[in-house]
Amino acid sequence: MTTEPTDPTDPTEPPGSAAQPSAEVVQAEAVQAEAVQEETTVLSWLREHSELGVCVLLFALGVLVLTDAFTMSVDIAQRGPVGPRTVPFVIGGLFLLISVLLAGDVLRGGRGEAEGGEDVDLDEPADWRTVLLLTGVFLGAAVLIGPLGFPIAGALLFWGSAYALGSRHHGRDPLIAAGISLATYFVFDNLLGVPLPGGPLMGVL
Repeated sequence: MTTEPTDPTDPTEPPGSAAQPSAEVVQAEAVQAEAVQEETTVLSWLREHSELGVCVLLFALGVLVLTDAFTMSVDIAQRGPVGPRTVPFVIGGLFLLISVLLAGDVLRGGRGEAEGGEDVDLDEPADWRTVLLLTGVFLGAAVLIGPLGFPIAGALLFWGSAYALGSRHHGRDPLIAAGISLATYFVFDNLLGVPLPGGPLMGVL
């Protein structure tokens, strides 16, 4: 007795039944496709709201500044209601406020306008002369602030920075630099109670 081989093209078998996937396979593929689509949607939403990264950064900076202000020791420098903590409190609070307002604007659909473009030739080399001049000015001010005091070292810092950035008004720039330096010294040393070295001008100021 011989058994005839089964014909794969048996007309009694529904056509295409062997190629049809099972219900479990179809369901798994549907779940995978849904997960990929959801991930793509999330990434697309994050790209469209990339400004939220700036909000997170500003909020973290605000928390950091306020935390540092709360832990600051002001027993020696405190003079009246306005002390060394005042400026950090204001800056930290502004960081938090700006981050919340910016996040709200972004979530409502606000978008930053694209940069219109500047007349910058990307093929030009970096201006290392300006960078080196500014570096020298800052290092010089850091060295001179001890023996000369902040008013003189600060004036040299502001004047040198203006010169390094291209200003050549030799009569006006030193006067403006001296005024800014003296105003900064007065605000921090007298109003905020943050002692700055006065140098030779200590007795005068």
